[in-house]
Amino acid sequence: MQKSLEEIELIRDSALLVSKTLGLLANEIKEGVTTLMLDKIAEEFIRDNNAIPGFLGLYDFPNTLCTSPNSQVVHGIPNNEPLKNGDIISIDCGVLKNNFYGDHAYTFSVGEVSDEINRLLKITKESLYLGIREFKSGNRVGDVGNAIQNHCEKNGYGVVRELVGHGIGRIMHEKPEMPNYGRKGAGKKFHEGMVVAIEPMINMKSHKIIQYNDGWTITTKDNLPSVHFEHNIAIINGQPEILSTFKYIYDSLNIFSSEEDEFHNHFS
Repeated sequence: MQKSLEEIELIRDSALLVSKTLGLLANEIKEGVTTLMLDKIAEEFIRDNNAIPGFLGLYDFPNTLCTSPNSQVVHGIPNNEPLKNGDIISIDCGVLKNNFYGDHAYTFSVGEVSDEINRLLKITKESLYLGIREFKSGNRVGDVGNAIQNHCEKNGYGVVRELVGHGIGRIMHEKPEMPNYGRKGAGKKFHEGMVVAIEPMINMKSHKIIQYNDGWTITTKDNLPSVHFEHNIAIINGQPEILSTFKYIYDSLNIFSSEEDEFHNHFS
C-alpha cells in the first residue's frame, strides 16, 4: 500500500520511538535482569511518550515486548527468569502513535558471548542490510529474500521459512509479506511509498522451528541459538530509506557504526 510522505513521517516517528525504547533497554540488559523487568521499563517509556505499546493485546499477546533468549526465535513472553552471562536475547518492540505503527527488533548479547554466536550475530545483521539494499522501486519481494538467504546459507546458517517480514502502517501487519528467502525477480513489485518491516530470523544450523504450548513462543527445533534483527524501511525517490535506527542502542553500548548511512536522506 502506497504511503504519502506525510504518512511516512508519522511511521518514522513511531519507528524512532521503538528505536529509543531499545536504546533505553540496552543500558539495562545484563546478568540477573529479568525480561519482565525490561517489559515494565519499555511499557512505561512508551506511554510516557504519548504512545501505546503496539504488541500489548495485539492478537491477545500479553506483553509490551517479545523477549526471545538463545534458542527462542521470536514471540517469547517476558518472565521472571534472570538473564545469564553468555545469553543472547532478541527484543522485538512495537508502538502505536498518531494512528501509525513502528516495529523493529535487535538481538543483544548478555555479557561475553562465544565467538560462534558473535559470528551468527554479525552475519544476520549483514543480511538485514543486504536485504534492505534490494528494497527499491522496480525490484521484487524475491530480490530481498534472495539477498538475505544467500548470505546466511553460504555461511552455514538456517533461514526460518514460516515467519516473515511485512508491510506496516495503520495496521501492524500489512501486505506484502517479506520472506527472508526467495528467487530473484519473483513476487510483488516494489514501488514508491511502500513501507515494510524487513526482519531476518536466522538459526545457527537448521531452519526448522517448533512452537511452545503457550501458543506464542517459537524456538529452534535443534535447540541451537537463533538471531533476529528488524528495521522499518520506506521507498522514497525510488530508494530504501530506513525509518528506524540502531543508533540509540549503539550510543548506549559505546559502539561506532556507519551501517545505516547509505539508507538515509533520499528526500528531494
